[in-house]
Amino acid sequence: MENLKLPKHIGIIMDGNRRWAKERGLDIRFGHKEGAKTLENTVRYAKEIGIKNITVFAFSTENWKRSKEEVSALMLLLKTYLDTYSKKADTEGIRVRVLGDVSALSEGLRESIKKLEERTKNNTDINFNILINYGGRADILRATKNIAEKVKNGEISIDDIDEELFSNNLYTVGLPDPDVVVRTSGELRTSGFLTWQIVYSEFIFLDKKWPDFTNEDLDEVVRIYQGRKRNFGAEAK
Repeated sequence: MENLKLPKHIGIIMDGNRRWAKERGLDIRFGHKEGAKTLENTVRYAKEIGIKNITVFAFSTENWKRSKEEVSALMLLLKTYLDTYSKKADTEGIRVRVLGDVSALSEGLRESIKKLEERTKNNTDINFNILINYGGRADILRATKNIAEKVKNGEISIDDIDEELFSNNLYTVGLPDPDVVVRTSGELRTSGFLTWQIVYSEFIFLDKKWPDFTNEDLDEVVRIYQGRKRNFGAEAK
């Protein structure tokens, strides 16, 4: 993979796990498990080709609306995944962070998140960010409330509020905005994925379902990105 113009940050909306399983007459949980395997392989390969940041949508604030059985299965899978991935991520130089409102998660899952983040916090090969109980509007509202509280307490003035300050109050503080966002399974929407951060991201929508995503697909994503001209609001030349 050519390093010229590699995206610094790739965002992925992993869609299609359930449909992948249903098409094969399998339990939905099997689709999520296969999706987790694909995710692990994708992060590893992203690191190998020089991507420094990757952020994936694992569970949105809207996903609580799914059946209790599926939500429970997803939470168990997430905990199992984080627990088993901890040693592997540390060995492979991957720093893992979970972004979102973890207060709504079970104590056991919060503990798993804490241990994984602590174990991998000094790794520098790639930042792997997992959005759990995350919503773009909720992220913006949270940042707004944090800033309003600081103004109220006299820590900052209204005139101090700019895009940089606002970005520093989002869950993604310290991360560059995604250069490219990928969504699988043929869906053509962002569904609250990093709403503030993706204002100038390039979008790539793939028809294949997430468990079928391969290293070659990631290569193609990078090639498509490298062929795009990004003007950031300036006149195209």
